[in-house]
Amino acid sequence: MSEPFLDAHVVVRRPGHLLDVHLEAQRGEVVAVIGPNGAGKSTLVRALAGVLPLTDGLVRCAGETWEEPGRGVRVEARRRHVGMVFQQGLLFPHLSALRNVAFGPRSRGEPRRRADEAARGWLERLGVADLAERRPAQLSGGQAQRVAVARALAGDPRLLLLDEPLSALDVGVAAALRLELARHLAGHDGVSLLVTHDALDALTLATRVLVVDDGRVAQDGPPDEVARRPATDHVARLVGLNVLRGTSEGTTVRLGDGSLLVTAVPARGEVSAGFAPSAVTLTTEEPVGSARNRWRGTVTSVVPYGASVRVHLDAVGGLIADVTPPSSARLGLTPGTTVWAAVKATEISVYGRDTGLR
Repeated sequence: MSEPFLDAHVVVRRPGHLLDVHLEAQRGEVVAVIGPNGAGKSTLVRALAGVLPLTDGLVRCAGETWEEPGRGVRVEARRRHVGMVFQQGLLFPHLSALRNVAFGPRSRGEPRRRADEAARGWLERLGVADLAERRPAQLSGGQAQRVAVARALAGDPRLLLLDEPLSALDVGVAAALRLELARHLAGHDGVSLLVTHDALDALTLATRVLVVDDGRVAQDGPPDEVARRPATDHVARLVGLNVLRGTSEGTTVRLGDGSLLVTAVPARGEVSAGFAPSAVTLTTEEPVGSARNRWRGTVTSVVPYGASVRVHLDAVGGLIADVTPPSSARLGLTPGTTVWAAVKATEISVYGRDTGLR
């Protein structure tokens, strides 16, 4: 295999925290970085950008060593050919959208006319060319993020870093920009790193998913593999799986609260049992069907989720169920409603300590 376009071993030591992450990526890859709060995701981004110095390790991109403390090498941030997009965009408030986007080419020495032409082209591609002369204060959140993405890409970055770029936007605006991002990331000639808390971003925008937990890599693989066999409970919850942990004897799993879960997969010892929210059936009366797993619980939240309604329950430590809007209305699902949840044994996947969830 050819030498990776990005080869990074990021070691950052701070009081009470150690980040030690090794990441390799080829040209054109889009790597989604996910993990719980405090795992080290933002530290990783800042270190790659050159804003935060490494304690140890190295960052090498496109054949150029950007940082290697052991050899005394450190290229400053503005010389790293890095593009960045943050939650709030962080556009230069005193510059127009056009001048914000032209900033990258101008900083590389491009004449103003050529830089402006390039900037107009990027604004056109992101659908905001008509806003070229507006300043950031005159833009909506979605418009500002489109300009921020255009600015990052206009600099022709070898490494594109996107830190929660859609999290501050309304759902509809985020959905539209997600489609734009997918198109532009697919055409980016360098490596893109996307930090996100949204499984939809990780599963639709990325070619790989890197799971960071407690400062280290917990899982690294294609999105469908990570979604199908998540390595941690956090990742399972992020991608929308229910996860129940317990001790299995045959097809019976004794959960931590002493209750029993029936599966169709024989196993022995400590296991994690996972099932999709769509596999959970909700009723107001105790079910009498074939589902052998049933729990009584209280609805804690009800939120729209794509074409479904996502319902969170307090049963067995927390369950997620996806139902149709008509079903939600018929059952009268609101926080505080008492319902029964049922899952068929055949809907449950079982993973041992060394083969999946842990």
